[in-house]
Amino acid sequence: MRLHISIDDGVIEELDKRVGARQRNEFIERAVRQALGDLQRAETLEQALGSIEDPGPQWGDDPAGWVRNQRTDRAAGGQAAPTSSTSPS
Repeated sequence: MRLHISIDDGVIEELDKRVGARQRNEFIERAVRQALGDLQRAETLEQALGSIEDPGPQWGDDPAGWVRNQRTDRAAGGQAAPTSSTSPS
């Protein structure tokens, strides 16, 4: 499909320097496709915002205790166990 658009002369000069006058259409089509893809990804991310429940911090009401447990478990050569009610993914 043909489309008539107006683009600043300076932009066209830069475009021609970089891709050549014969490659304008291909370059512009790729740029528009990329921009449309970016918009689609941004819309998808916006729609997903808030869809994952936040279980809150792992340390609950006792951050100092959580840190102490982390240090003790690691010093004993084990891996620290999660202290929240959610299981790690």
